[in-house]
Amino acid sequence: MNKLKYIWILAAALGFTACSDDDSSSDDISGPLPELTAGDANFSTYVSLGNSLTAGFADNALYRISQENSMPNILSGQFSLVGGGNFNQPLTNDNTGGLLINGSQLPGFGPRLVFDGSGPTSITNLNPMAQTTTDIVLNNPTGPFNNMGVPGAKSFHLLAPGYGDLNGLFATPATANPYFVRMASSPTTSVIADAMAQTPTFFSLWIGNNDVLGYALSGGESDTMAENYDPITDQATFDFAYNTLVTTLTSGGSQGVVANIPDVTSIPHFTTVPYNPLSPDNPDFGPQIPTLNSIFGAINQIYDALGESERAIVFSQSENSPVVIKDESLTDISAQISGALMASPTFPAFIAQFGLPAQAAPLVANLLGNTYGQTRQATAADLFVLPSSSVIGTVNTDYAAGLVAQGLPPALAGQFSAEGITKPLDDKWVLIPSEQSEIASATAAFNSTIENAANNAGLAFVDANTLLNQLANGGISSGDYLLTASLVTGGAFSLDGVHPNSRGYALIANEFLKAIDATYGSNFEASGNLVNIGNYNTTYSAGLN
Repeated sequence: MNKLKYIWILAAALGFTACSDDDSSSDDISGPLPELTAGDANFSTYVSLGNSLTAGFADNALYRISQENSMPNILSGQFSLVGGGNFNQPLTNDNTGGLLINGSQLPGFGPRLVFDGSGPTSITNLNPMAQTTTDIVLNNPTGPFNNMGVPGAKSFHLLAPGYGDLNGLFATPATANPYFVRMASSPTTSVIADAMAQTPTFFSLWIGNNDVLGYALSGGESDTMAENYDPITDQATFDFAYNTLVTTLTSGGSQGVVANIPDVTSIPHFTTVPYNPLSPDNPDFGPQIPTLNSIFGAINQIYDALGESERAIVFSQSENSPVVIKDESLTDISAQISGALMASPTFPAFIAQFGLPAQAAPLVANLLGNTYGQTRQATAADLFVLPSSSVIGTVNTDYAAGLVAQGLPPALAGQFSAEGITKPLDDKWVLIPSEQSEIASATAAFNSTIENAANNAGLAFVDANTLLNQLANGGISSGDYLLTASLVTGGAFSLDGVHPNSRGYALIANEFLKAIDATYGSNFEASGNLVNIGNYNTTYSAGLN
């Protein structure tokens, strides 16, 4: 079966932005505005700590123009109007994104995404001249840096000495982060140490997203041996790390603003791919529906006999059908399926329609049992990670090769290896409801810790969780713009579906300014000094090098 890639995220023909008729994004404020004041806040030395959301990460990469439009850099521009000082960032060398290590591509840190007319794709697919030039060994920038956002960092990583030690990248597991390797003042320092060395008068702290996001991005992977295993941080570790960060940052009398953790399942990375993308009109899928229903009909009878009729797999010939997934929360009935098939006197005749001899019955029975012992069709309650859009409907060649090795003919092995159709989608591609519940519980608990720490220290607080939920549920108006959480067309998120774009970061920066106003008596909002989000792009072309 050919790829069904990105058929559900075709862009609107009129462009990428979400806006109304008027291009202005400033509110209509009558009368003279008051003069801008910092209130009680001292912005002379501003330092920002966090992860990718504070680094300016977008489109699945860190690149120069995205850093220049990072939320902290936008804030520093407004702070400069009332005494804020210079704001130094560890800028990358290009707008391609990605990292090199001693001249070679660092695995997992590739170039940024661009839009190819149907969906996100690597910039190098549209612009073969685009090159990654940022090398963590050969051309690191010079600090100190006011933006201490480290993509990929969890709460406790900001406290860890050696998090910027190049040698730690080769440990198992790795103890360092390549982005902090670029920034660290020494191999033995920590993020918090380098931040405090600057004696900040004002800080922002937005950390904790990765403490739950990694687990969500893995599809809720629970296998400790899996390559993408990334568990939710335990509560005690998070509480210690977060409270230590706040205590340390405020120890010299520094003021600051903190933000909580968004509901990661409300972002387009998890809401773009539908649970039912299999169209009977697709020429690679539709003609096979009768055969597929015949195969699954035999298994559905077993489901009914075992009282598991809700697991039945049926593909519609008149409307879109859900994909087939593996659900680890289901009781494994592999042995029962295999046994029932082998006991059926009609099973040899059933497999004969595929050109298989009767002696292949045990092989096929075990194959069907092992494949469909914990499967069901997806429902609207399941969430699919964005990369699954390029997998659904494709043939898993490794799986097919394994079936051939067991004795199936290559053509039949391929038919039984179609992702989300005959081969259930693995756990890494989908968040089932029980995994979503784990994420929601952890997010709520972590957010309680964050808000309590902010209140106890008298810090400004940004409810980023509510903000992003508003984007996902109707959108947010800013001036004459309506931003939503729709991928590509919503105007707030970059093409990775996780991180904001430049306009989204500007929207968030305004929320930080409002929170600072409320706590420290500044008047960025009242004086008309929130930023105009219309001045910030929603996407960048492949030609921007």
